Amino acid sequence: MKYLAIVGTNSNVSTNRMLLQFMKEHFKQEAQIELCEIKDLPAFYEAKDDQVPQQVEAVSEQIRQADGVIIATPEYDHAITAALKSALEWISYTSQALTDKPVLIVGASHGALGSSRAQAHLRQILDSPELAARIMPSSEFLLGKSQAAFDATGRLIDEDKLTELDEIFREFMLFTQLITKLLSEKTTTKKAKKYVWQTQEA
Repeated sequence: MKYLAIVGTNSNVSTNRMLLQFMKEHFKQEAQIELCEIKDLPAFYEAKDDQVPQQVEAVSEQIRQADGVIIATPEYDHAITAALKSALEWISYTSQALTDKPVLIVGASHGALGSSRAQAHLRQILDSPELAARIMPSSEFLLGKSQAAFDATGRLIDEDKLTELDEIFREFMLFTQLITKLLSEKTTTKKAKKYVWQTQEA
C-alpha cells in the first residue's frame, strides 16, 4: 500500500510533520508513506489559460499515484491553516485528484484537545463536490499537547496514543482496500467535472 502524507502547514517547525515522520517509520513494514510538503506552493489564484504552477501539478501527480492520502492538520483559530486551504483549492480548481481518493485525517496541536475543530473543518472541505474525497468515517486521531508528545528520537511517547494510532492505521488500510475494490467494480468511467468558473469568461 502506498500513501501520500500531506503536511498541512507551511511552518518549518511542526509537530504535525513530526507525527507524519513517525508514522512513516513506524508503519514502514505495512505501507510505503511518502511525505508531501505544501509550504512551497503559491497562494491560490485563478490561473489563466490553464497555466497551472509546476509545484501544483507535481502534488496532483503524487496524489494520483497514491493508493490513499493522509493529511495532518494543525488548528489555527478553530480551522485548518490558510496554506492547506490554498493547496486544496488548487486541487479542486485544477486536477480534482482527490476525487474518490481514500483519505485519513490526523492532527496535532499544542493544546489539550488536539486539532478536533480543524479536523471537522477539513472533513467539510474534503466532502465538497469539487474535491469529493472518500474520507474514512468515525476516525479521529487527536494528538494534544504535542510539543511534549515525542522523545528525542521522534518516537511517540504515550503508549495509549500509540495503540490508538495503530488501530486507526490498520482500519485505514482496510478502508483503502474496500474503496479500491468498490471503484474497480464501477461500470462507468467518471469524467472530471466542469464548474462555473471553468466555463464562464472573466
